Amino acid sequence: MSERDKAGSGSPHDNAELPVGLLDDLRALILEARKQVARSVNTIHVQTYWRVGRHIVEFEQGGQSRAAYGVQLLPRLARALSREFGVGFDERNLRNMRSFFLLFPNWNALRSELSWTHYRLLFRVDSPEARSWYLREAAEQNWSTRVLERHIGTLYYERLLSSTVPDELRARAERESRAEGESPREFLRDPVMLELGKGFAFTFSRASMSRFSTGPASSF
Repeated sequence: MSERDKAGSGSPHDNAELPVGLLDDLRALILEARKQVARSVNTIHVQTYWRVGRHIVEFEQGGQSRAAYGVQLLPRLARALSREFGVGFDERNLRNMRSFFLLFPNWNALRSELSWTHYRLLFRVDSPEARSWYLREAAEQNWSTRVLERHIGTLYYERLLSSTVPDELRARAERESRAEGESPREFLRDPVMLELGKGFAFTFSRASMSRFSTGPASSF
């Protein structure tokens, strides 16, 4: 058994010998630090995809330059980028990045609390007003992607507008959202990967935050 394993294999009764509140305070500090790292990586991921989408749209709007490639632009880009940078840049994802910029052209209007999965869910919302509302509520209410998907699927925004008792509807939805929300431990359990190309990947487990890989990257 390694020294690290020995250090983590103590009896649960050892905790009883610690100062009251100290262990809980340290746990909260460490969990919050890990969540901040996860959010930072998420922001880089989302920003990279937004910038890729912006470059594609700006090139397409170049007129004659676009005519030289036509509808084959994205398939060709996908093949070239996938060869060089691996998974994450296939044609479907490039189309999502393009749609991301078109739907959210102002980077400063986006919310760093939301993940790429949150934004892909927002693509489903046709109404700009509803989309902006879901974006704001998801960030401010700390909705998980599962909660956001459910609210979009049940037309929560539209039901609020038409309801004669919107406060009651909102209170019930907030209770349901809290019941489905992630606990800090659940938030830290899933692995996160920011892939920026073959040979470079920032990889960590939200439970350990300890692995940095510079080898061949797996999918994001």
